[in-house]
Amino acid sequence: MINILLADDHAIIRAGLKIFIKNLMPHSNIDEAWDGDSAFDKIKQNDYTLIILDVNMPATDSFGLVSNILAIKPESRILMFSMNAEEIYAKKYLHLGALGYLSKDASESEIKDAIDTVMNNKRYISPSLTKTLTESAIGKKANTQNPFNLLSPRELEIANHLMKGESVSQIGAYLNLHTSTVGTHKARIFEKLQCKNIIEIIELARVHNVIQSA
Repeated sequence: MINILLADDHAIIRAGLKIFIKNLMPHSNIDEAWDGDSAFDKIKQNDYTLIILDVNMPATDSFGLVSNILAIKPESRILMFSMNAEEIYAKKYLHLGALGYLSKDASESEIKDAIDTVMNNKRYISPSLTKTLTESAIGKKANTQNPFNLLSPRELEIANHLMKGESVSQIGAYLNLHTSTVGTHKARIFEKLQCKNIIEIIELARVHNVIQSA
């Protein structure tokens, strides 16, 4: 039996993916989770052939979740599923140990390719990201460097919470961090992005297509 976990806070997305996967693998057993806590609880209790994680689940530190999953089950095959800017987020999740990053607006054939690749314990990189990485490697984008690449995974996570209008105390509660730690990260984010306030960060994020979507 192929065991798969779908973790997404939108029931309609889970339902659509479940139908799609069942058509690909009729004998698969598919569990569902709706946030980081429910996903991690199921992963602790079960062994999954494939874990598909939404990046933007509520009250969830997605970077921390990936790290925690791989800490207790290093062989986990994780495919991230999101509308977030692939150029920024994919590289960070792949660096953490996820095997793939898939856009929610991907075609059916691309979704199938991504699932097949990760199921075979291989890294999936989309054609668009492959092109981006290639161009970057040969220097074609040297003059259009995205400043958000300078942020660590934790800083990027906090930056996204800040852009949603959340306070330092709220972010600390979500990510289980002391408010002073969040404040330190916030200061570094402003420094690295060379912004004076949240409005400037939001405008910069729009320019570089980094704003998180649901």
